[in-house]
Amino acid sequence: MSSQQTPGKREIPVAEVVCVIDLVNYQDGAVVSRVLVNRATTTVTLFAFDEGQGLSEHTSPFDAVAHLLEGEAEIVVSGKLLRTAAGQAVLMPANQPHSLKALSKFKMLLTMIRS
Repeated sequence: MSSQQTPGKREIPVAEVVCVIDLVNYQDGAVVSRVLVNRATTTVTLFAFDEGQGLSEHTSPFDAVAHLLEGEAEIVVSGKLLRTAAGQAVLMPANQPHSLKALSKFKMLLTMIRS
């Protein structure tokens, strides 16, 4: 999809105000996600993690920014433990192992930069 096309049905509407934090809900024992923007060079995904849930260590071929909207999480990037809280962000560089774990229920925006 090019950036000139209209967004998909699950993306946020163009030129409208939305309350991002309310676009996903917590689910017991789960990680919930919703793609808000999906373009050739960038993807923005909203996540809701139940306490204790996480993403196991993995790598991505692209840089990504994890921006916490509420709650607290541990983010590990190349073995470096980073305790993060609402309002904070972490840049996870391409091809570096990283993982996330919810210290409490938390929501984050993940922006993947594919350029």
